[in-house]
Amino acid sequence: MIRRAILLALAVTTAALAAEPPKRIVSLIPAVTEMIFAMGEGARLVGVSSYDRFPPQVASIAKVGGLLDPNVERLLALRPDLVIVYNTQQELKQRLERAAIPIYSYEHRGLPDIAETLRAVGARIGSADAANRVATEMERELDAIRRSVAGQPRPRTLLVFGRDAGSLRNIDASGGYGFLHDMLDIAGGEDMYADIAKQSVQTTTEMILTRRPDVIIELRYGDSARSIDAKREVSAWDALPSVPAVRNHRVYLLVGDEFVVPGPRVVDATNKLAQTLHAK
Repeated sequence: MIRRAILLALAVTTAALAAEPPKRIVSLIPAVTEMIFAMGEGARLVGVSSYDRFPPQVASIAKVGGLLDPNVERLLALRPDLVIVYNTQQELKQRLERAAIPIYSYEHRGLPDIAETLRAVGARIGSADAANRVATEMERELDAIRRSVAGQPRPRTLLVFGRDAGSLRNIDASGGYGFLHDMLDIAGGEDMYADIAKQSVQTTTEMILTRRPDVIIELRYGDSARSIDAKREVSAWDALPSVPAVRNHRVYLLVGDEFVVPGPRVVDATNKLAQTLHAK
């Protein structure tokens, strides 16, 4: 009877501990880091990825690598009770499971998944109400942007998020799937590659000449954006004078990590896209 009582007590204690919200969180996902701060729970983060830049408070939090280079030893030394990882980080997940450290697997796809992830993370860390408020406001603001451009012309748009500096080589553009495509759609642009169901399309100048975009928007972010020569980069497109976007001087360069981090700041990014597409 005594042994049974002890086992029962241990079971109850274990269940209670499991139900407690995590207090020491490590996030390897910049988007989720931003979500946790937006909920007002940033103080619980003891580790973030080496690529986290927002909000400014992340500068004082321990860095533990990223998708391809997680520093497992440093991560474990932080004694986390929850680690948020990319779903593809199989080896890291196995090591954390062997160490009995709870994990949350992250995967992003389209724009609606951002609010869904926000709510799921909030529920996982015990901040469901705060997460729902942030997600609902984000959805409301995105809908307001969509309504603000309704009825306006939808220019055929090439949305570029990568290419060799100073040239038109190795161009990576948004395809017809993913949060960049969805942001462009809400902002009132017709994705030039809407018919290609990929998040990324490696494009060529020949493809651009054939599809003839009305607008070209290029995104720059990360460390490379700090020393960018915007005039030089925009002028690289002058090599395609027959393209309507180039001929009509509708080539734009937008700078900021908010365009490529699928977190709460996608509202700001979408609004900037809308202002660019429908500038008077």
